[in-house]
Amino acid sequence: MSHGADSVKSIIFALCANLAIAVSKLIAAAVTGSGSMMAESIHSLADSGNQLLLLLGIKRAKRPPTPDYPLGFGKTVYFWSFIVALMLFSMGGVFSIYEGFHKFHHPESLKYPYLAIGVLLFSIIAESVSMWGCLREVNKERRGRTLIQWFKETRQSDLLVVFGEDLAALLGLCIALIAIILTIITGNPAYDAMGSIFIGILLVVIAFVIGIEVKALLIGQSVEPEQRVNMLEFLKNRNEIDEVFNMLTLQLGKDVMVAVKAKMVKMDSAESLVKAINRCEVALKQAFPQVLWLFFEPDLED
Repeated sequence: MSHGADSVKSIIFALCANLAIAVSKLIAAAVTGSGSMMAESIHSLADSGNQLLLLLGIKRAKRPPTPDYPLGFGKTVYFWSFIVALMLFSMGGVFSIYEGFHKFHHPESLKYPYLAIGVLLFSIIAESVSMWGCLREVNKERRGRTLIQWFKETRQSDLLVVFGEDLAALLGLCIALIAIILTIITGNPAYDAMGSIFIGILLVVIAFVIGIEVKALLIGQSVEPEQRVNMLEFLKNRNEIDEVFNMLTLQLGKDVMVAVKAKMVKMDSAESLVKAINRCEVALKQAFPQVLWLFFEPDLED
């Protein structure tokens, strides 16, 4: 996993943007009575809370190992990322869908609709800045992959969540803007209600996709495929190793555990064998600094 990407910067960008957006949307929703605007304001408030949870997860993941948790607390950030996905689904998506159906059954004409448009345009600009900050960090670890490939393969759940939230926010804002413009043109508040429902569906889908990716990390995923290939190639090229039978990796937040089973070249003593294994371990950790735990088993067959 790339250590060049700083997810904390992306979270701070998103938090500042969402707080400013949430306040402006709440004021506009109260003044205009727009269901789409209210859905978007709840979405932004939920996102702000989500970013605080991600920061909490990153902080708690840094705690040192204990006898009860010998591999540390790195996977804590995955737990909080999953909670964020649930909040995005419930507080953002489900509420927006409810708000849309409520507006369908109790339609209200928009008040000061151009205020809502102004707030949405401001929100799109602010959210674009947040997305720019996120993409800047994502590009540090993409290594030529498409965004979809990176999304599927990344082990940096906090950055993945921020990217998903920013994408949902930008698309949701565009939907809300279109819904309000159609409401102004036609005078039919049903378009505003439909906008709220579409925003809710969008949030539910994105939350579901994020949840699937984070679930895999919670269960226990290996390092990224490219990283695993590089580690395996590194070991195979060591003079001390005759054949690598197996290599298991486990991503634990920013740290990695590696277990290697290999056939060593013929040594003249047990002491020489131990020294050769130690050299391999030191070299692997230097080449891949994210490896915190390394278990090496010499054997004659798999």
